[in-house]
Amino acid sequence: MAADNKDHFGIYVHWPYCLAKCPYCDFNSHVARAQIDEARFKAAYVREIAHMAELSGSRKVTSVFFGGGTPSLMSAALVGDILHRISQHWGIAEGAEITLEANPTSVEAKRFAGYRAAGVNRLSVGIQALNDADLKALGRMHDVDEALDAFKLAQQTFARVSFDLIYARPQQTVTQWCEELARALKYADDHMSLYQLTIEPKTAFFDLYARGKLTIPDDDLATELYDVTQELTEAAGLNNYEISNHAGSNAQSQHNLTYWRYHDYAGIGPGAHSRLTIGNKKTALHHHTDPKKWLAEVAANGHGIAVQEKLSRAEQGQEFLLMGLRLQEGIDLNRYSAIAKKPLDGEAVSFLAEEGFIELFDCHRLRATLKGRRVLNSVIERLAE
Repeated sequence: MAADNKDHFGIYVHWPYCLAKCPYCDFNSHVARAQIDEARFKAAYVREIAHMAELSGSRKVTSVFFGGGTPSLMSAALVGDILHRISQHWGIAEGAEITLEANPTSVEAKRFAGYRAAGVNRLSVGIQALNDADLKALGRMHDVDEALDAFKLAQQTFARVSFDLIYARPQQTVTQWCEELARALKYADDHMSLYQLTIEPKTAFFDLYARGKLTIPDDDLATELYDVTQELTEAAGLNNYEISNHAGSNAQSQHNLTYWRYHDYAGIGPGAHSRLTIGNKKTALHHHTDPKKWLAEVAANGHGIAVQEKLSRAEQGQEFLLMGLRLQEGIDLNRYSAIAKKPLDGEAVSFLAEEGFIELFDCHRLRATLKGRRVLNSVIERLAE
């Protein structure tokens, strides 16, 4: 059952650089054209951590997530320094989840032991495909054998490891995906993030798609791929606790649950986002996305925040729905009413329930059904009217 614990507090640390830009990626990632000055980044992270701690007030950190970009390009020393500063300013709870995203190239895999020594206790490994041709098309810099070797090394090094894949890829059939997922499930026994490929604006895939040079599964095939994904993972004991995430018992990503349960978190680094309660007001903060701009702003002002705005009750309610209805545990209707200062529209709830898109349970909880999760954006749009 849900744990809407107000004491959950996460820290997200963004590393903005990659060796190459994947054609499907719309994240704030950049290809470094020169040697990265880690000492300068360390100084900036240290200053911004101090500033964000002042904004958030006294909190105990329950999770830290190093994302990117490609955080496995960071030195273990830098990761350790950042964790030390987080501990100094906030304190890290006993048993806190400390995750780092990693690419499974052999070069990056050699850093795993160093990350473990620095304090990381969970690795999210971006394998993305178990097909060499598709890996190449996705712009990945590893092959299948290299990826699986890196994943096995990660399992030997860390107590918890996530196996991350992309499906609904160009020309992919249901049979192909079933075979690939079945192979992956022989390795993954803790957590899997399984994302349907989406074509995002300002990506290389978007340009190809717009010119008719890239074909992806249509809606019917995408739905079939989603459904078989649920069937195979559930049969393997990895339950679908969130639309794209599957976990064994007690293996859910605690950091991501902080987002989805709409708790506070502080973002550090270029392009990072935060949701902090400041003076009893839920506040959205967005940091400068360009690494050079962010570095300059931190040097000048002690932080790289570009936007800081208080969220209205309506905005908070909508965000709560957007996050919480991704979860199998759904949302607490009483908590929604407390956040939005109004209950959900009864007519919308009744209509969606009668049509089989949502269901009410445990007296005061609501969740999307499998049918509803397939069209979740439309469900949320109707509830948020």
